[in-house]
Amino acid sequence: MSLLCYLYTVPEILQLPTSCLLSRNYCVTTQFSFQENEIKLLTAEIERLKNFGCLGVSPSLEGLRDENAKLKYRLNFLKKSLQEERSKSTKSMININSCLQEIFGAAIQAAYPDLENPPLVVTPSQQPKFGDYQCNSAMGISQVLLKTREQKVSPREIAEKIVKSIPANECIEKVEIAGPGFINVHLRKDFVSKQLSSLLINGVQPPAIGKRKKVVVDFSSPNIAKEMHVGHLRSTIIGESMCRLFEFVGYDVLRLNHLGDWGTQFGMLIAHLQDKFPDYLSVSPPIGDLQAFYKESKQRFDTEEEFKKRAYQCVVLLQSKNPDFIKAWNLICDVSRREFQKIYNCLDITLIERGESFYHEMMKDIVKEFEDKGFVQVDDGRKVVFVPGFPVPLTIMKSDGGFTYDTSDLAALKHRLCEEKGDILIYVVDSGQSVHLQTVFAAGQMIGWYDPKVTRVAHAAFGVVLGEDKKKFKTRSGDTVRLIDLLEEGLKRAMDKLKDKERDKVLTPEELKAAQTSVAFGCIKYADLSHNRLNDYVFSFDKMLDDRGNTAAYLLYAFTRIRAIARLANIDEQMLQKAAREEVLVLDHEKEWKLGKCILRFPEILQKILEDLLLHTLCDYLYELATTFTEFYDSCYCVEKDRQTGECWPWGAVCACVTSCGYIHLHFPVLERLLSHYCVRVGGLTETGRACVRTEQEG
Repeated sequence: MSLLCYLYTVPEILQLPTSCLLSRNYCVTTQFSFQENEIKLLTAEIERLKNFGCLGVSPSLEGLRDENAKLKYRLNFLKKSLQEERSKSTKSMININSCLQEIFGAAIQAAYPDLENPPLVVTPSQQPKFGDYQCNSAMGISQVLLKTREQKVSPREIAEKIVKSIPANECIEKVEIAGPGFINVHLRKDFVSKQLSSLLINGVQPPAIGKRKKVVVDFSSPNIAKEMHVGHLRSTIIGESMCRLFEFVGYDVLRLNHLGDWGTQFGMLIAHLQDKFPDYLSVSPPIGDLQAFYKESKQRFDTEEEFKKRAYQCVVLLQSKNPDFIKAWNLICDVSRREFQKIYNCLDITLIERGESFYHEMMKDIVKEFEDKGFVQVDDGRKVVFVPGFPVPLTIMKSDGGFTYDTSDLAALKHRLCEEKGDILIYVVDSGQSVHLQTVFAAGQMIGWYDPKVTRVAHAAFGVVLGEDKKKFKTRSGDTVRLIDLLEEGLKRAMDKLKDKERDKVLTPEELKAAQTSVAFGCIKYADLSHNRLNDYVFSFDKMLDDRGNTAAYLLYAFTRIRAIARLANIDEQMLQKAAREEVLVLDHEKEWKLGKCILRFPEILQKILEDLLLHTLCDYLYELATTFTEFYDSCYCVEKDRQTGECWPWGAVCACVTSCGYIHLHFPVLERLLSHYCVRVGGLTETGRACVRTEQEG
């Protein structure tokens, strides 16, 4: 069975449930840890009994032999049981890198049993001549031996000792020692073939994991009465993709929108509302432009002393929960919510609103808790908390008795840890808030709300959006770019691109509209995600919509081409599954082998992102997968009459991976028919078009 049909899509992945699970290590899960620890203890006990006579003790030899035999029996039983448990998770994709790490970890342990936490480095090889993976631990171990024991041992000698200790396994064909001590690893083709067949049968399934965790992600978080601007774009897109990733691997995800919906600014807004719409309690005020409404109230607050005093009185009445003022507050919040939801609908974002007002009643208890534990100091009437390692204290109560953003953030942190029982907390907030958030996290740790060894609390920081002049993205007049204007411009550019390709002549109006939406918003999201979030990035519609390079446009067209090839070969998902069950997938051509290995790196990529939260890695992988398939297709002509089903596996496998990645990153189903028209016209007649011509001529 050949490599070609791997790319066929698995549509259900687009509506993936949140019950799939991903493992940090395919081979070692928490359910096996007890057995593995017992195996280690038993092995050590057997070695102790072997050397018992050296200790100067003379017990009964028969008794020792008896005990030794029992221990060996128990050891073999546990090893067999462990192997059986591992073989049960046949549907999960294997993280090959983790599997190799376990193998080489065991080899290093056997070669150097007294070495604590030896370096373990396993990476994919960059060149085929160096094998498929490399273990580069020998150099690090050499340094450790020199520093801790003053033993000078060459890395090559260490590598030879490691190689001799490699345990029996199902994935390594051979190893070679190169240069000063690099261990080149060649995978077994039958092992890779088996994993690819499993993918075709079961679809893209994350590797198995132990305990299911709860993840709380704080993202987007605009302010009431202010429009969302381009600065909110990154938090919204990055946060949504992180949620989808955690859901894809099986975690329970809580998506929180920490709205700025409380504070002194609402006093001036309510006072202005009373003046402009005095009958607001009985007639809903027609506030069309809330941004303009905010500017008007702010100008009055800054210039009219009487209005300023009344605004402060409104704040007091609002915080005391006066019904009339609560209604005014809700009216203002509802106007903003409707505007925010338009953005979220465009970008396919799902959030639960939990703004600052949600935590207001908790803030008094937060202050008391810090006071009771002796962490509060009074500074010029303010109550502050100094956190070791941070020069600026947190102000948890102002001199007038009011609470601050610090108090609100501490209350939110405690609620997410102690009430929501979050195992992982992710704050998708711009880099400018880094010191503040790290101070809040450290305060939570200091007061005992969480242990960082048990609970992960992380700030997923991101840089700013720049214009093509490499300066902060602004309008020509110097104002901040409104996000809704940016999305509308994206729709216009996408439609222009579709019409340039004459898609309006072959698609129905409904199809053209769907294609416009998918291309516009998919390209905007992918352009953000394909950049390292820690860096600033230049916003450019021309680059986003370019169908060359690592862009959503290129990937959508590449995916469509792959699907078109599968249709031309008259292959569907059921046929591929049947062939995968009944035939052996053969990986003869070097490009076929390269594509197969690239596909199986998917679990490694996901695991890396779960650890560092850098989503551009998945974009890089998608682009590598698409270009590797193109290399394969150019070298292995695959659309022929009467082609064997089993020889078309790459389409099914690549489509499954691309669809899963697209679910996480693009947030849109791939519009197969719509984009296929677009694809055929890119650069004249594409490979899809040429394949159609060849097939028609032959058939």
